[in-house]
Amino acid sequence: MSESPLALITGGAQGIGYACAEALANDGARLILCDINEKGVKAAAEKLGNNTVAITCDMGDADQISAMFDQIESDHGTVEILVNNAGVAMPGDFLETSLEQFRKVIDINLVGTYVALQRAAKSMVANKVEGSIINMSSINAVVAIPSIAAYCASKGGVAQLTKSASLALAPYNIRVNAVGPGSIDTEMLAGVNANPDAMKMVMSRTPLQRLGDASEIGNVVAFLASEKASYVTGETIYVDGGRLGMNYTC
Repeated sequence: MSESPLALITGGAQGIGYACAEALANDGARLILCDINEKGVKAAAEKLGNNTVAITCDMGDADQISAMFDQIESDHGTVEILVNNAGVAMPGDFLETSLEQFRKVIDINLVGTYVALQRAAKSMVANKVEGSIINMSSINAVVAIPSIAAYCASKGGVAQLTKSASLALAPYNIRVNAVGPGSIDTEMLAGVNANPDAMKMVMSRTPLQRLGDASEIGNVVAFLASEKASYVTGETIYVDGGRLGMNYTC
């Protein structure tokens, strides 16, 4: 990996994706942010500065992902760090969730992650880049919530995809890991923040008794991307305030 590696962060306009970009920038990476929100991703890139590039892409569309990588490689070179962060939850009643809604979540969270991972890996192999790929899983790869069944299924798939890809790419010294956030203070959790009863429930299953900050996810992603994690591959690091260690809720 070069001294100033090229890092692509999907879903980089806000929240965890933006925090990952900040952490990687602090470690000297050159940044490309991708997001479906054109206005938001441009604003994020401008805020980060240092010639950060903004690209609009729907991570549920394989053709757009492929075109994005073509553009990046033509203009900037091979992606050396990929952070597969883009994702949606689309909560709703399990019995009322349509197949279309279920597929949309799977297409973005799991299929989009696979397409980007494979595309990045092909270029790394072709150009002899010993890169790092970090997928965004979730504690919901392990514990389930009935109102986000598709999200839980997609994140479980991401965890297994991470293991499979790490084995396939180990001969090329390309590391593939994942991060599994718990309850993080982002827009996705805004409804919980505004509801005292919902927050009480979240705190009852969080031993550290607070929400995580997006920067705490970004710091773990930066670690996994760095030489400090040079012997780490195929792992999911759960950043959850201790939640998965509990066998009860108060």
